[in-house]
Amino acid sequence: MKKSTASASAQPTATKTKGSVASPDLVPAAKPAARSVTPGRSSSPTSPPENMSTNATKVDPKLANAWKNKAGRDLSQAELMAMPDSEYMSEKQLDYFRAILEAQKNDLLSNAGETTEHLREDTSIVPDPADRATIEEEHALELRTRDRERKLLKKISQSISRIESGEYGFCDETGEPIGLGRLLARPTATLSLEAQQRRELKQKMFGD
Repeated sequence: MKKSTASASAQPTATKTKGSVASPDLVPAAKPAARSVTPGRSSSPTSPPENMSTNATKVDPKLANAWKNKAGRDLSQAELMAMPDSEYMSEKQLDYFRAILEAQKNDLLSNAGETTEHLREDTSIVPDPADRATIEEEHALELRTRDRERKLLKKISQSISRIESGEYGFCDETGEPIGLGRLLARPTATLSLEAQQRRELKQKMFGD
């Protein structure tokens, strides 16, 4: 009785194909284990893991430790960018940006003094109306330029105050780091790039 039961249970496996006996070649291969793919990540084997840091390939080994032996204001941009993330807005980085902001402030104040002297020199009476119109147009252009610089001067002063209070380098809206690249391009930035883009989009949609 045991033999007949065993042959009966094995018969369906042997007669899977019509009119032929199943051979080892016809037995379907075992499916490979499904590879788990985390949502949002590429399943391509050539894609680097999301948590893999790419900074190591970009930092020049010669610059990796150069910042340790220099004052913040003496660092180059390359040395600043080579600093590890743990040093973000450290004393050396704050000193670097403080020096940049102070230099810009001094340049703007110097330009404002030159503008005042220029306007005084050119206020003499010019007999030719065409020459007078040209001088007035130059004055108007220079005054508009100085007005923009006056607003920038205010932002620079606010940025220096933010350095002293420990708020510099962090977004006003989200509190996240603004990033060295953005601060190098715009030292007076108070918003991260994403927050700035959202604000500009709102201004376009709803007006100032």
